[in-house]
Amino acid sequence: QVQLVESGGGLVQAGGSLRLSCAASGDIGNINAMAWYRQGPGKQRELLANMPTRGGTNYADSVKGRFTISRDNAKKTVYLQMNSLKPEDTAVYYCNADLNLGGWPIIRREFWGQGTQVTVSS
Repeated sequence: QVQLVESGGGLVQAGGSLRLSCAASGDIGNINAMAWYRQGPGKQRELLANMPTRGGTNYADSVKGRFTISRDNAKKTVYLQMNSLKPEDTAVYYCNADLNLGGWPIIRREFWGQGTQVTVSS
């Protein structure tokens, strides 16, 4: 059974920083793409940053220059460093992984974490 477990959320003042982590566990083969999303109150879930299979990173305009996505393949973990946080960054943050299950034949699936709350006070 594959799980994505997020951590690192919390309450921070505007201008502060937080680092989110998302660790994948279970019967996993290769991890392809990993990404971070968020969903604010009354809003749709939005893509913030991703590291696609082909390499590189992509960011939403709303977080570009403030957030950094990174990955530790050995630990099967993706991180989101969030700096210069604003009250409008308040949301539940979710990680997403596109990965291959262990074993044969190769089965590719998408998984979501349970979400971690980030609250930025003004």
